[in-house]
Amino acid sequence: MTNTAYMVIEKYKNGDARPVYRRFKEKGRMAPEGLNYITSWINEEMTVCYQIMETNDRALLDQWMKNWDDIVDFEVYPVISSEEALEKISPFL
Repeated sequence: MTNTAYMVIEKYKNGDARPVYRRFKEKGRMAPEGLNYITSWINEEMTVCYQIMETNDRALLDQWMKNWDDIVDFEVYPVISSEEALEKISPFL
């Protein structure tokens, strides 16, 4: 089974990054086995994180978010790479 990539948008509650970074420093990412962190970017105001995660089990993503949902609001979108999008649409061009 192939992994699905997810764009996870994390909005820090109250716009405060400190609780998130404090917990990360103390406990790490707290991702279950089988959920892979790929990369992330933070907006300049340090209120929103855009993160790519991969897994073949969506339930693992939900499990991970429960570790953070007291200090982060989440939006999750399955995504494909630009190369995959080109391959998918090419027959219709």
